[in-house]
Amino acid sequence: MRSHTRTWFILLPRQKKALILISADVLFAMFALWAALALRWGELYIPKHDEWYLFAAAPVIAVPIFIKMGLYRAIIRYIEVRALWTIIQATTLYALVFAFVLYESGIKGVPRTVLPLNWLNMMLLVGSSRFFARWWLGEVYLNLGGGRGIKSHSKKNVVIYGAGNAGVQLASALSYGREFRPIAFIDDDVFLQKQKVNGLRIYPLSSLRYLIERHQVSDVLLAMPSANRARKSEIIRLLEPFAVHVMSMPGLSDIAQGKVTVDALQEVDIADLLGRDAVVPDQSLLHANIAGKVVMVTGAGGSIGSELCRQIIRLQPNSLILFEISEFALYAIEKELHHLLTKRRASSRLADGIHAIPGDIKNAGEIKLIPVLGSVTNAKRCEKICNTFRVQTIYHAAAYKHVPMVERNPGEAIRNNIFGTLYTAQAAIKAEVETFVLISTDKAVRPTNTMGATKRFAELILQALSLNAVNKTRFTMVRFGNVLGSSGSVVPLFKEQIARGGPVTVTDERIIRYFMTIPEASQLVIQAGAMGHGGDVFVLDMGEPIRIVDLAKRMIHLSGLEIKDAEHPEGDIEICFTGLRPGEKLYEELLIGDNVSKTDHARIMRAQEHVIPWVELEKMLATLEQATEDDDFERVRGILADAVTGFVPQCEIEDVLWKEDRRLVNG
Repeated sequence: MRSHTRTWFILLPRQKKALILISADVLFAMFALWAALALRWGELYIPKHDEWYLFAAAPVIAVPIFIKMGLYRAIIRYIEVRALWTIIQATTLYALVFAFVLYESGIKGVPRTVLPLNWLNMMLLVGSSRFFARWWLGEVYLNLGGGRGIKSHSKKNVVIYGAGNAGVQLASALSYGREFRPIAFIDDDVFLQKQKVNGLRIYPLSSLRYLIERHQVSDVLLAMPSANRARKSEIIRLLEPFAVHVMSMPGLSDIAQGKVTVDALQEVDIADLLGRDAVVPDQSLLHANIAGKVVMVTGAGGSIGSELCRQIIRLQPNSLILFEISEFALYAIEKELHHLLTKRRASSRLADGIHAIPGDIKNAGEIKLIPVLGSVTNAKRCEKICNTFRVQTIYHAAAYKHVPMVERNPGEAIRNNIFGTLYTAQAAIKAEVETFVLISTDKAVRPTNTMGATKRFAELILQALSLNAVNKTRFTMVRFGNVLGSSGSVVPLFKEQIARGGPVTVTDERIIRYFMTIPEASQLVIQAGAMGHGGDVFVLDMGEPIRIVDLAKRMIHLSGLEIKDAEHPEGDIEICFTGLRPGEKLYEELLIGDNVSKTDHARIMRAQEHVIPWVELEKMLATLEQATEDDDFERVRGILADAVTGFVPQCEIEDVLWKEDRRLVNG
């Protein structure tokens, strides 16, 4: 019955709810005055003839004041403690006006102590009624669907890790939501433990298993938006043994800029698993090749290319040319950058003369975005772009990078990765482009696959061109490992497999890889490109390598699931080992030799690698081009092996057309 009454009240129109509150306050005003007189006389008070006017005047004075102060505009179920101050102000103003009316009315015999008693009674009645209504209506509202009817909606019990300001705000926000029910805080501060915040007790981490079993906790929410990655990684490792889904609050910068709200929970950033904080970039290096210049990014719609574009527009180029072979990828990145520029332009206007917004793009309206559809294998188009727009800086990210796919289509990889780099570099030289930065890979070091060999060959081309003193273009190569979340990366693959219920596929239990976040890699590429003198090969410090199977296990655990294996046959997700794919290595390297030197940047090293003079390399390129045209991949491998130090293919020729031709010939 009570539940039906509460539901009936919540579903009423706002005007009727306000009318009910006004009626209640009318009664409170009369009752508060009667109680004040009864308390003062110490007996059951019966008003005299002339005092009835005061009982009529009390609500007439109170209600207009309460309307003016906004007491009937507040949504009761969302009312907070700060609303008490408004109630105190409103009832105080009412008490003062009532005292003035009583004094002017000339009614005798009302003791002066009645006035403060009336004020106190009114404040208690109005305030307590609001908070009682909040408690009474709160739980029922959470079960309502769209404000029109009742829906059964079970909430998940969750624990919030972090009892600071962010955690308290998160708990308050979630208490009004329909998905999560905060039941406790966890905090490492021993002085906070055993205390209560907003009715929720604070526990140490050692109590988490007890909370999981006692309250069937399904999720742990990390409320530490300002914590660095090393700290987050440490906490995530501590949470791994528990079968709970771990989610986190967004960063403070995103909350401050209005991109997200406090309760916009998200999956744990895989970058937090690395436990490594990005080094603060050198602003002079970031701006050197970009600010006020015409910049072109090849492969602008790819994982690295698109992030380079996002970083570049923050550095105030004159123009940004988006060169991309995929029509949809070009459309998507242009649309995103236009949206970003529009948003930043609006933010700049709001912030003008007040405070600058972090990452703000000044003069956003003056940056020209030029989308160009085409391939780097089209030499004439590359040259025309560089000449027409007078390009000053090129970031060459266009490449085929997926190892097994390249093994099955080596001819296209050679055309794109090797000759695409050659044509773009030659176009840069003819147009006198100032800086050319090649995005390379750790797979170029002692490669076991065609992709790595083609990327090392591309490096050799730029190194050889740099030896020609006539060339005014400064060529730089930046070599790094895997980036989290890129196309073809294991991270999105594992997420997809976990969402499907498994199994999660890992090629080999021993396989390890270096990882870096896409934004950090892109910033380091820009900085390294500004440090080169010509022909430099820069290597990014990728930190410690990670075992892929460990990454898979952590992602499964952080999804609140158990690994299914011989020891835990009742688990949720199985990990299957599929064997190394064609051309895949157990581990990658960043250097061919040991000849490496430090730079002024803590995360960037300069490598001294073997260089083939252009006269020799030009002959190899001519032979390679002909062999590729003839689909003579045995010869192609021989040429790559002669040019690329340490190239030892780990599989047979996998070209799909070549294998089919051989099959037909052999009958």
